[in-house]
Formats: sequence, C-alpha cells, structure tokens
Amino acid sequence: MAVRPIYNKTLKFLYDLQLFGIKVGLNNIQTLLRYLGNPENHFPTIHIAGTNGKGSTASMIASILTASGYRTGLYTSPHLIDFSERIRIDGERIAADRIVHYTKILKPEIERTKATFFEVTTAIAFQYFSDERVGIAVIETGLGGRWDATNVISPLISVITNIDIEHTEYLGKTYKKIASEKGGIIKPFIPCVTATKNSEALNQLKLISRKNDSRLIEIDMISSCLLRRETLIGSVVDVRINNVEYKNIFLSLAGEHQIQNLLLSIFTVEYIKKVEGFKQISEKSIRTGLSLISRYSGLRGRIDLIQHSPLVIADVAHNPHGISTLVLALKRLIVGKVVTVFGVMIDKDYRSMITILKPISRCMVSVAPQTSRARGDGDLIDEFHAQSINSFKGGSVEIGLQRAFEECRHNETVLITGSHYVVGEALKSLKFYK
Repeated sequence: MAVRPIYNKTLKFLYDLQLFGIKVGLNNIQTLLRYLGNPENHFPTIHIAGTNGKGSTASMIASILTASGYRTGLYTSPHLIDFSERIRIDGERIAADRIVHYTKILKPEIERTKATFFEVTTAIAFQYFSDERVGIAVIETGLGGRWDATNVISPLISVITNIDIEHTEYLGKTYKKIASEKGGIIKPFIPCVTATKNSEALNQLKLISRKNDSRLIEIDMISSCLLRRETLIGSVVDVRINNVEYKNIFLSLAGEHQIQNLLLSIFTVEYIKKVEGFKQISEKSIRTGLSLISRYSGLRGRIDLIQHSPLVIADVAHNPHGISTLVLALKRLIVGKVVTVFGVMIDKDYRSMITILKPISRCMVSVAPQTSRARGDGDLIDEFHAQSINSFKGGSVEIGLQRAFEECRHNETVLITGSHYVVGEALKSLKFYK
C-alpha cells in the first residue's frame, strides 16, 4: 500500500512525542481541540476510568451499542500491535491514511505546544469520530482521570470500574489520592456508576459526587448475578439490575471477574436508553453485543484463548491486582499448572506479580518486549531465582515463546502475561493478528 511508508513515518513522529512524557493539566488538549474546532462537542460520550477492567467495560458497552444499530466510536489504550487499534468505529480500526491526514493537520500545533503522545492521539480520535458522525463514543481514560487528556468531555454518564494502588508516582500512594484522580471524571449533575469496593476510595468518590451534585451509583447495591457456567470462551450468567432480570446471558469474555464489568455495562446502556433516549437498545441487542465483544469492539488479550495445541492463553494483566484476578480465574478454568511467559514495564511491581504467579506456574520464562519502557529480562530471571522458581531466560518475546513451547509438557497450558506489549508481540509472533 502506497501509504505504508508515510504511515510508518507518521507513527515514528507520534511515538517520538512520548519523549515529552506525561504533563499535568488540560491546556494542551484544549488548545489542540480548539485548533480543530472542538470536535469533542459533536457527539455524545460515555467516559470510563478505573484501575483494572476499564478496557473490557468500554468494549462491552461499545459492542452493545453497535449491536443496537448505533454508529459507535471506541477510544482505548494502549494498543497491542498497531496504533490504529486505539481508535475504532463499530469495531473497525481507523485507516492508516486518516491517521496520516490528521497528524499532518495537527503538526504545527503539536510542535508549538509540545503536546504529548496521548494528547495528540486523543485529539485525532475526537476529530475522526466527529468527521465520521458517530452516534455515540465510548472513551477510556489513559492514566488517572482528573488531568487525563480525555477529561474534556461532558459525558452522558461516567463509569469508574474499580480503584487500586497503581502509578503512584502520578496518582499518589493512597486509595484516597488515587480515587481523587480517577474521580476527576465525575462532572456536575452527571451520574457515575462504580464497582469500587475499597471503603477509602469509595468515600472519596462519594465526596466528589456530593460536591458535583452528581448521583453516585454503587453497582453492588442495585444488582446481583448468578454464574451458571464458565469456560475459557466465556460465561453464562443470570443478572438482575434494579429488579430487571436477564436470564442465561452469554458473556464472551472468560473469568468471573468480568461479571462486575458486565453489570456496569448493562446498567450504563439501560441508563442512556431510559434517560438519554437511546431507544434502539433492547434485551436482544444487549445479548448480541455481549456475545460478540471481540467482533464488535476488537477487544483482545483478556484470558484470550489464542491456540489449542498446546493450549495458549494471553492476558494483559499488568499489575498485582490484575495478576491476582487472572490467577484466581485460571484456577477455576484450567487443570494443572502452566508454563508462564512473563514480561513487564519498568514501573511495575514485578516482584509481587511473580509471587502471585508462582503457585500456578510449573516454570516461568522471562521476556522483554521491544520498548524502552520494558524491564530487562535479566531482572526477572534474578527474581525467579530469588523465589526458587524453575525458570528460563527468554530474551525477546518471540524467542521466549519458543522456549515455552519446548518446555511445555503434554496437556499443559502456556500463559503469556505481564503487559500489553508482551501480549501484542506474542500475537504477532504467532501470526494471530490481522
């Protein structure tokens, strides 16, 4: 394709913006959007923050909306393999030539403001959704919420999945401080639904909501769920939300932990149907959307069964809470221990993550994905040895996968986890990406 060299050059320009790091404040994104004519005001939105589960929840909501017949934008991060995964309409990635086009338009303002990578990506997403006249867009925060570049929208409803300790250098070291940042997406008079259970975090969200005259809905207080069956391809559940029952819903994401994201998603779409006039949403479209999440949203890497012989599962869990959730799910879903391929970013609590993975891992392979943010696999192998784990130094993800397959015994499972980057390179290596 003729645009490919130009696209690659454009991506290099965008990725180089990461040198500007993360900037506190909304001035840059507001400047970029004014330059474009404020495209974020041209379509309704749903805004989603949280420590874990926000990508899954955003994808569930977007999938239901697409199944309901709405032209639906979805903005998430990070991507697994290609930048275009971050910006989708009805599950389809933005075309390379559109990324080139929008970057060219924005370049003078990017250079003038020294805008960051995420600020520019957000501006591109909003302009694309505006130009394509989406009926609604589901917007996931990147980091935190209060100063996140996405926090320039006035959504129909805000969603905060959960709150745990993460990114302490940016968000603070306590549940209260992190909740203050993530709760920054709560807007005056706009409701927020959350699955947050930590009392310190929840109290902070309640305080923010009261200050904003915003209703805070605790999903656990208005819903219940019966798990009827769970497998590696998904779960069958009975759900009740506000006395409305849905029997035998098939959720095409594996793991009991996805149920709270399911509850948040159903509540959110029912709310915009009732209050905001999205009348095309029906029980049928909810069921269809939840059963076809990957098709309608492009979501990958959540207990993702990517190969059967041997069994290979990829999951983007990238902090101790996410790894704990993954391990609990796998104990229910598979028999025996796994061969774990593990790599992380330099800012992650890798020692705790390894400790949590140890009980289900017969052996572990250390890998380092191809990014400057990756922790060297030498650090990982040292920690494996310190924790007396049978382990191997894999080097790259591709070579680490080969080593894992060599070590994998009959009927064993290979688990790939620790980072979006690791999962993305694994999918590419296994030629499972199109």
